[in-house]
Amino acid sequence: MNNSEEKIGTFNNIGQREVTFADLPLSCPMPKMVLWNAHPRVYLPIEQTGEATCPYCGAHYVLKNFKDS
Repeated sequence: MNNSEEKIGTFNNIGQREVTFADLPLSCPMPKMVLWNAHPRVYLPIEQTGEATCPYCGAHYVLKNFKDS
C-alpha cells in the first residue's frame, strides 16, 4: 500500500482529528477512513466554529488554522 492509499483510521480509534480547509466539506467518515465498520456518512458544519463532533461515533474534528481565516 503506498502513501496515497493509506487508510487514516478505524472507528474504534478515532479520538480527535485535525483537518484542513482542503478536507471541506467535512464528512464522517472521511473518504480515506476504513469503511468496513462505518456508520452512515454525515456532513459536519465545522466552518462556523472550527470544531465539530460526529453524532454517530463521537470523533472530534478541529479545523487547522481556523483562527487565521
